[in-house]
Amino acid sequence: MDLTANGRGVTAEATAPITIRPWLPAVILFAASITFSIGSTWDIQWHSDVGPDTFFTLPHLFIYASAAVAGFTGLTVILVTSAAGRAGRRVDGELGGPGIGVFGRTFTAPLGYMVAALGAASFLLYGLWDLWWHSLYGFDAIIDSPPHIGLFLSSTVISVGMVIVFAAARAHSWGRLGALFALAHLVTNSTVTALAVQRLSTGSVRWTVAVTAFMVILMLIAGAGFTRWGATVTAVFGSATQAVFWWFAPWAARTYADFVDLPMREHIRGIPSTPALIPFVLIPVGIVVDLLVRRRGSGGTTRWLPALAGTVGGAIIAGANPVQGVLIYEARFHLSALFHNAHFGTASVIIATTVAAAVFGALAGFLGWRFGEMLRLTAPSQEALA
Repeated sequence: MDLTANGRGVTAEATAPITIRPWLPAVILFAASITFSIGSTWDIQWHSDVGPDTFFTLPHLFIYASAAVAGFTGLTVILVTSAAGRAGRRVDGELGGPGIGVFGRTFTAPLGYMVAALGAASFLLYGLWDLWWHSLYGFDAIIDSPPHIGLFLSSTVISVGMVIVFAAARAHSWGRLGALFALAHLVTNSTVTALAVQRLSTGSVRWTVAVTAFMVILMLIAGAGFTRWGATVTAVFGSATQAVFWWFAPWAARTYADFVDLPMREHIRGIPSTPALIPFVLIPVGIVVDLLVRRRGSGGTTRWLPALAGTVGGAIIAGANPVQGVLIYEARFHLSALFHNAHFGTASVIIATTVAAAVFGALAGFLGWRFGEMLRLTAPSQEALA
């Protein structure tokens, strides 16, 4: 006798698994996330190179279509697994992770798809706020408006769900690689979410840099906790995404502006706005993280290594940020620009920001390692797969 999601006993014949392939909805969710990255990178570059926009633009269509696809995918999987549970059919544990009872177990939602669906629902609410915002103010001149930040946070929730979905299938190569690519997707998108605190960066600490370091380290160490050399692979995927969008963002903005007969701003430098926010040192930081956490054993003396790796990684990201800024915005590196830059500030600002990023990195290391361990637990045991 077996027990289904609703607790009823069924016969062995009734426990045949549902036929939906775990990789199919995972790939659809993956495509939705990539669509969001395309739309958001395109939209941010539009703000930089062309100017204010309205609600109804082609980049916005990509953004909102991605959330719609993610939401419908999550809802479909939840309905299918709930129906299978009530019929006494076994649900494959690789399909989005362990089932979570919702509304008194009326529904049985795989963890990953439930998280993604909740993120999509939140995205819809923030999208309505963004439409109302445009109706009040017309053109949208800034990227860090309240509804925009809410949209990016909702997208982060969808991406976390995608990580869990792929991690649940870690027994397969597509599951392991998909989880690491999903973490890389979070790395690249988190730099935009960090703009939510840029209004606070008026003192001795550039909080956008510190928050970016926190979110990047969190995902890299989660990758390291999920699988061997996970931080390095995640960093490679993130850097590859950065390279592709470095070319795509200016090209898409210029092409769309020509299509709708709008002029480009004068004296634009064609700097890719979103890729420029992503740290150039992802791969070195990923390698450092992996080398440090690989020394972690079962003894209590090594439990602090993820926090140490986060501290070192956060300091590297913040310390290299002014150099990256000079290389991007000054076109060549020179020390006078490094320590007397209007954006990055003096040496004291750089030092204070590096210390803050190191502290944030330590916290990210502590949390990220546990997130990686949780991702391993989402996959069913080998006995369950047999």
